Amino acid sequence: MEDRTRGSGDLWSGLALAALGLYIIVEASRWEYLGQEGPGPGFFPLWYGIAMAALSISLVISSVWAKPGEGGERMDLTKAGRALAAWLALAAAVAALKLLGFVIAFAALTFFVVAVMYRRPLRVALTVAVASAAGFYLVFRLALDLPLPVGVLGF
Repeated sequence: MEDRTRGSGDLWSGLALAALGLYIIVEASRWEYLGQEGPGPGFFPLWYGIAMAALSISLVISSVWAKPGEGGERMDLTKAGRALAAWLALAAAVAALKLLGFVIAFAALTFFVVAVMYRRPLRVALTVAVASAAGFYLVFRLALDLPLPVGVLGF
């Protein structure tokens, strides 16, 4: 491998994702794949792990086969920071699920994504957040009668 390939973010992220995909496959294979009522708890994670491993291996291969003039551009740190902010917002929303409940945590996440990530006016972000959370509540809680995590405020 050339130095350019060894330092490639695509190569290393592909290898890390391939390892994660393999781990998911191994763990999911221990769970029931198909049950009497249909797909078991191992069905989706197994196929997710297979897809992740296959796509990450293709990323590694394309990184290794890249021509010397291709790629190699520097990473835009502002885009990386925005991606990290989105991941942190998602992690915060998941952490807040038990305290705030699904409806409020999802509305807050949606508000953040629309207002901060897409840089839309606060009125638009609030409208989208409330409408999305209400839509989830109407579909899952009322129409399908599936419970959503409830927080201290009862939502």
